[in-house]
Amino acid sequence: MIPLSWYLILSGLLFLIGLLAVLIRKNSIGILMGIELILNAANINLLAFWRYLYANSGDHRGQMFVIVVFVVAAAEAAVGLAMIISAYRRKNTIVANEINELKG
Repeated sequence: MIPLSWYLILSGLLFLIGLLAVLIRKNSIGILMGIELILNAANINLLAFWRYLYANSGDHRGQMFVIVVFVVAAAEAAVGLAMIISAYRRKNTIVANEINELKG
Protein backbone atom coordinates (compact mmCIF):
# COMPACT_ATOMS: atom_id res chain seq x y z
CA MET A 1 0.00 0.00 0.00
CA ILE A 2 1.28 3.45 -0.88
CA PRO A 3 1.92 5.58 2.22
CA LEU A 4 -0.15 8.67 2.90
CA SER A 5 2.90 10.93 2.68
CA TRP A 6 3.37 10.16 -1.03
CA TYR A 7 -0.15 11.34 -1.79
CA LEU A 8 0.41 14.49 0.25
CA ILE A 9 3.69 15.21 -1.54
CA LEU A 10 2.00 14.72 -4.93
CA SER A 11 -0.85 16.97 -3.87
CA GLY A 12 1.55 19.63 -2.62
CA LEU A 13 3.48 19.59 -5.89
CA LEU A 14 0.27 19.89 -7.94
CA PHE A 15 -0.88 22.75 -5.72
CA LEU A 16 2.46 24.53 -6.12
CA ILE A 17 2.42 24.12 -9.92
CA GLY A 18 -1.17 25.41 -10.04
CA LEU A 19 -0.37 28.36 -7.80
CA LEU A 20 2.64 29.29 -9.91
CA ALA A 21 0.51 29.03 -13.06
CA VAL A 22 -2.07 31.40 -11.58
CA LEU A 23 0.51 33.91 -10.38
CA ILE A 24 2.93 33.88 -13.31
CA ARG A 25 0.83 33.27 -16.42
CA LYS A 26 -0.70 36.20 -18.28
CA ASN A 27 -2.84 34.05 -20.53
CA SER A 28 -6.38 33.62 -19.17
CA ILE A 29 -6.61 30.00 -20.27
CA GLY A 30 -3.35 29.22 -18.45
CA ILE A 31 -4.76 30.82 -15.30
CA LEU A 32 -7.88 28.62 -15.54
CA MET A 33 -5.68 25.56 -15.96
CA GLY A 34 -3.78 26.56 -12.82
CA ILE A 35 -7.04 26.83 -10.88
CA GLU A 36 -8.00 23.35 -12.09
CA LEU A 37 -4.66 21.99 -10.85
CA ILE A 38 -5.29 23.54 -7.44
CA LEU A 39 -8.73 21.93 -7.26
CA ASN A 40 -7.28 18.56 -8.29
CA ALA A 41 -4.63 18.87 -5.57
CA ALA A 42 -7.40 19.43 -3.03
CA ASN A 43 -9.23 16.36 -4.35
CA ILE A 44 -6.12 14.21 -3.96
CA ASN A 45 -5.83 15.40 -0.37
CA LEU A 46 -9.48 14.64 0.33
CA LEU A 47 -9.29 11.14 -1.10
CA ALA A 48 -5.96 10.37 0.58
CA PHE A 49 -7.25 11.31 4.02
CA TRP A 50 -10.54 9.52 3.42
CA ARG A 51 -8.65 6.36 2.44
CA TYR A 52 -6.34 6.68 5.43
CA LEU A 53 -9.08 7.33 8.00
CA TYR A 54 -12.41 5.92 6.81
CA ALA A 55 -11.96 3.42 3.97
CA ASN A 56 -12.57 0.33 6.09
CA SER A 57 -15.58 1.75 7.93
CA GLY A 58 -17.92 1.87 4.92
CA ASP A 59 -18.22 5.66 5.14
CA HIS A 60 -18.37 7.21 1.66
CA ARG A 61 -18.66 10.90 2.55
CA GLY A 62 -15.13 11.62 1.33
CA GLN A 63 -15.89 10.22 -2.10
CA MET A 64 -19.15 12.15 -2.32
CA PHE A 65 -17.38 15.38 -1.40
CA VAL A 66 -14.80 14.78 -4.15
CA ILE A 67 -17.57 14.21 -6.69
CA VAL A 68 -19.14 17.54 -5.67
CA VAL A 69 -15.76 19.27 -6.10
CA PHE A 70 -15.41 17.70 -9.57
CA VAL A 71 -18.85 19.01 -10.57
CA VAL A 72 -18.02 22.50 -9.28
CA ALA A 73 -14.67 22.42 -11.14
CA ALA A 74 -16.40 21.43 -14.37
CA ALA A 75 -18.94 24.23 -13.98
CA GLU A 76 -16.15 26.69 -13.19
CA ALA A 77 -14.25 25.66 -16.31
CA ALA A 78 -17.33 26.02 -18.51
CA VAL A 79 -18.23 29.46 -17.15
CA GLY A 80 -14.60 30.60 -17.25
CA LEU A 81 -14.15 29.54 -20.86
CA ALA A 82 -17.41 31.26 -21.81
CA MET A 83 -16.17 34.46 -20.18
CA ILE A 84 -12.83 34.20 -21.99
CA ILE A 85 -14.57 33.69 -25.35
CA SER A 86 -16.79 36.70 -24.68
CA ALA A 87 -13.79 38.84 -23.70
CA TYR A 88 -11.90 37.72 -26.79
CA ARG A 89 -14.79 38.71 -29.03
CA ARG A 90 -14.86 42.18 -27.49
CA LYS A 91 -11.15 42.93 -27.01
CA ASN A 92 -9.44 40.47 -29.43
CA THR A 93 -7.06 39.34 -26.68
CA ILE A 94 -7.01 36.82 -23.85
CA VAL A 95 -4.16 38.40 -21.87
CA ALA A 96 -5.49 38.93 -18.34
CA ASN A 97 -3.90 42.37 -17.86
CA GLU A 98 -5.57 43.76 -20.97
CA ILE A 99 -9.04 42.53 -19.98
CA ASN A 100 -9.57 44.90 -17.08
CA GLU A 101 -12.93 46.46 -17.81
CA LEU A 102 -16.34 44.92 -17.29
CA LYS A 103 -18.11 47.05 -19.85
CA GLY A 104 -16.97 47.38 -23.33
